[in-house]
Amino acid sequence: MATEVNVQPGHGKAGRHPTRQFLDTLSGHDDPGMFGRMFPTLDPLAVDDKPLQELADAMKDPNPGDPAGNNTKVPAGFTYLGQFVDHDITLDLTSFGDKEADPNAVENFRTPALDLDNVYGLGPDGSRQLYARNPGDLDGKRPGPKLLIGKTINVPLGGVTGDLRNDLPRSPEGFALIGDHRNDENLVVAQTHLAMLKFHNKVCDQLAAKGTPVGEIFAEARQIVTWHYQWMVLHDFVERITEKGIVAKILEQGRRFYRFRKTPYMPVEFSAAAYRIGHSMVREVYSHNRIFTPGGGGIPATLDLLFKFTGLSGGIIGDLAPNPPTPPLPLPLLSSNWIIDWRRYFEGLATNPADVRLNPSRKLDPFVVPQLHTLPGGGGSLPFRNLKRGVLLGLPSGQDVAKAMRIKNPLTSAEIAKGTDGAVAKKHGLHEHTPLWYYILKEAEQRGGGEKLGPVGATIIAEVFVGLVHGDRQSYLWLKGKNWKPTLPSKTPGDFTMADLLRFVGDVSPIDGISTV
Repeated sequence: MATEVNVQPGHGKAGRHPTRQFLDTLSGHDDPGMFGRMFPTLDPLAVDDKPLQELADAMKDPNPGDPAGNNTKVPAGFTYLGQFVDHDITLDLTSFGDKEADPNAVENFRTPALDLDNVYGLGPDGSRQLYARNPGDLDGKRPGPKLLIGKTINVPLGGVTGDLRNDLPRSPEGFALIGDHRNDENLVVAQTHLAMLKFHNKVCDQLAAKGTPVGEIFAEARQIVTWHYQWMVLHDFVERITEKGIVAKILEQGRRFYRFRKTPYMPVEFSAAAYRIGHSMVREVYSHNRIFTPGGGGIPATLDLLFKFTGLSGGIIGDLAPNPPTPPLPLPLLSSNWIIDWRRYFEGLATNPADVRLNPSRKLDPFVVPQLHTLPGGGGSLPFRNLKRGVLLGLPSGQDVAKAMRIKNPLTSAEIAKGTDGAVAKKHGLHEHTPLWYYILKEAEQRGGGEKLGPVGATIIAEVFVGLVHGDRQSYLWLKGKNWKPTLPSKTPGDFTMADLLRFVGDVSPIDGISTV
């Protein structure tokens, strides 16, 4: 039955941003609700705003275009897959008043899970606006198993023609009709969400072709999609930024630090520190497709442009746009010349031609591109906000966490003091008592060569993701166990990567007529 396959995430009244006071009431591993602490007995690190601001300023990447700052082991698509995953495990659609009404988040909020509720919402019955009409109904009044896909609009630049369905579905005024509006925040995460919509629809087509009864297609497709997504996150994403084999190791030896009785919770050490590593992976310029690419007469796909060609952050405004449109913006829908070329974001789709540049992410280190230091709309500095948030939530120092985890080779104060950023940390004594987010980034730089996380960051991220899947009673780990293997077509049988997903969908670079490779 559909109700057995995660179609009822059960949104409640609690918020996803806990206060320090709320966290201090929790008991650590005793199913604390939506949020909790992995290390509830450690003392918080108190730091004034001025040292935090100076450290944040020192974290500005002085050469954001320097290839020496690239992490060639992690293609740039994983930066935005990571953002998509974050929106899956932290979905919140509640008002501030409702958050205050249920501050403890014990009973009325869904648990964090890799269940794609940011794609599926409440399923065809509860979130009809996300689904296409059922072609089997004579009156067409019932939603079918497939998700809606939006069209793009053709504009002169680039000469892209044809009736292309490569945008998110949108309301008449440009709002994305998706399970989490944040996935229309920048263009790459929006196109990642679109790939997930198409992934589900392709599985539906496959099931229909083999004669699966119409009434069973949605539930079966959702399970197949979700299980392959869970595998991909654990083995292609998590192990890429930590270490190969860490998932099997944790499943064999057990989770040592992320523990709960029955229900997974969201640890603030993860959400406010370890998982914010993605901010250091962001580039300022991308090769997006043959039109928007640096060099060769192309237009560089700057980070600013990737935000502007969206409905949440930019100028896609539906019927409110001029008619006829006046490119580049505002537009009623995404313009076809901005459809993504996935060969530029994930490796393994083929050996790219010389003019198809694969974007690496930036290194996992303490440096963040300048644009994230001056967020639009008066948002200020993202690094400062991250550091300040850690203090407000009472996060312990990186040294105390490393000691509690019994890390054999924790960072030394001399290692933390290295570089221009480390000199500022040392100036304020933060090389000996270090904010956890900064410690994890410094650890990746010093222990992982900027290519992967060090032991503190890797253990927190890997244990939490394994726990989120293991604690979900609809997941493959719960229902099939750790020996289950993916069944969909893949480059390596029994494995499933994001590149495999894109090949299966068959939508690698629509504006170049390339469906799969």
